[in-house]
Amino acid sequence: MSKVIAGMTMSVDGFVSDLSGSVASLYSDFETYQNTEPYKESIQNTGAVVMGKNTFEMAEDPEWYVDYEFQVPIFVLTHTLPKQKPKPTEKVSFTFVVDGVESAIKQAKLAAGIKDVTVIGSASVTRQCIRAGLVD
Repeated sequence: MSKVIAGMTMSVDGFVSDLSGSVASLYSDFETYQNTEPYKESIQNTGAVVMGKNTFEMAEDPEWYVDYEFQVPIFVLTHTLPKQKPKPTEKVSFTFVVDGVESAIKQAKLAAGIKDVTVIGSASVTRQCIRAGLVD
């Protein structure tokens, strides 16, 4: 049975991103972290990703997902559908969910099968998941 995994980095003074939404200053050692076993395990165990629209839009490259570490279906929680949806690849597809976090998690769990659903970025989406009792 899949689990819903959420986690994030927060500065000591309570910030999870800067004014532009960047998290770069919180991850000065991200390249080192990418080579750790827990990180590699997380990627291997993830069957679907849930993220918010701001996290989805943060990437400067419109085809960021082609080389994204999580090559799985991605569910983007949003209030408005994008004008242009990314083209799916063999492994990555996008579903834009407008009917709430419960729906996003439910759809992601179905897509993930026995693998985990990983909640990426967004303090807001993580908070919604925790408040709804959706995080394992």
